[in-house]
Amino acid sequence: MAHARGQFAVSDDARAAANAVARHSYGKLLAYLAADMRDVSAAEDALSEAFAAALADWPVHGCPDSPESWLMTVARRKGIDGVRRRRSGEAVSAQLQAIADMHAECTGTSEEEVFPDRRLALLFACAHPAIDVSIRAPLMLQTVLGLEAKTIACAFLVSPEAMSKRLGRAKQKIREAGIPFVIPERDAWNERLEAVLAAIYASYAEGWSEPDDADLTRRDLVEEALFLARLLAELLPQEPETLGLLAGMLYTEARRRARRNVEGEYVPFAEQDTRLWDAGMIDDAEDLLRRASAFGRIGRYQLEAALQSAHIERRRSGRSDWSPEVQLYDALYALTRSPVVALNRALAVAELNGPDAAVAIIRTLSEDKRLAEYQPYWAARAALFARAGDEREALHAYEMAIGLACDPAVRRFLQRKQEAILSQTPPSVA
Repeated sequence: MAHARGQFAVSDDARAAANAVARHSYGKLLAYLAADMRDVSAAEDALSEAFAAALADWPVHGCPDSPESWLMTVARRKGIDGVRRRRSGEAVSAQLQAIADMHAECTGTSEEEVFPDRRLALLFACAHPAIDVSIRAPLMLQTVLGLEAKTIACAFLVSPEAMSKRLGRAKQKIREAGIPFVIPERDAWNERLEAVLAAIYASYAEGWSEPDDADLTRRDLVEEALFLARLLAELLPQEPETLGLLAGMLYTEARRRARRNVEGEYVPFAEQDTRLWDAGMIDDAEDLLRRASAFGRIGRYQLEAALQSAHIERRRSGRSDWSPEVQLYDALYALTRSPVVALNRALAVAELNGPDAAVAIIRTLSEDKRLAEYQPYWAARAALFARAGDEREALHAYEMAIGLACDPAVRRFLQRKQEAILSQTPPSVA
């Protein structure tokens, strides 16, 4: 019995250790393994088997000193077994030699000759020209950053089913076409950069949107995205969009402490205590944006950062004119044609020209099916219709926004707004 109790205790420790490594290191391990195997699906299968093996073997052999290294070793063995099961003859020899060659390259090459981080190398590999442009960023989010297809689908305004099918086809294309998961030459970085920036941006946005007490996997996304953005800015300091991306993320991150009050309730941007903003982080973002603008090549992420800067400056200075923000949104929409940008532009137009002008924009956006389950759209729609005096439309939009809200604090905030309308609305309207 003593042995059994000890075995169960160690098993619990093993499970906790495996879960911790899965949470913090899945993307990194998969990046290394996919580079070794040059097959994303096979690497995912091998890593899943390695995590399962961890729960079975650690109670017997004890926790290894380096769980990541142990798991990588097991995963490589599983991957080799998988290659042998799927292939035969020369195909096996070629694939196993590729794994051996890549492993030797990873361990024997100096940091100056390769990317400082293999996750970033895999991000660029996922942007290979043979992979469809529309699936490159989602593929990175799943393989390198460990997001589920459902979460990725939400970020790109498509259904989970459609996203799962697209990801599956992309991995099949990689395998069938033999697309190598190797570090591209430096002259190929620029043509792949847009997709890499999009993946890092989407990862940060997903992590930021989660409540502060969310699962640590989501909170880790913010740190991972910031790390990769900083790394990219150091690798490509002459590329203004890498600087713009990092600047925009730092502007947002600087406000993290102010988005909840002491009771943990959600605080909208317009009501945040600016004294809680991280002034040093904002200064760093300002410096990055100035460096980016000096190149004279304006892009999406510089405009995103410029909008963040304008919003922060307006709050700090007390400026009431929203013309700079509307002009920046005009430029950003002309560049991206994004319905999300159009939505945010409508909110700025409401401040500049009144809610009726914004409601007209919102009505046209209602025809865009991509926004049907986009929670911020319904929250913005509710606020604008409420300001315009259309209680019926506002109440319906609040109901939708509340139902789609994942963050309990945001849900409570919207419920209070809805209740304020109900308390003043005749029963026939409500």
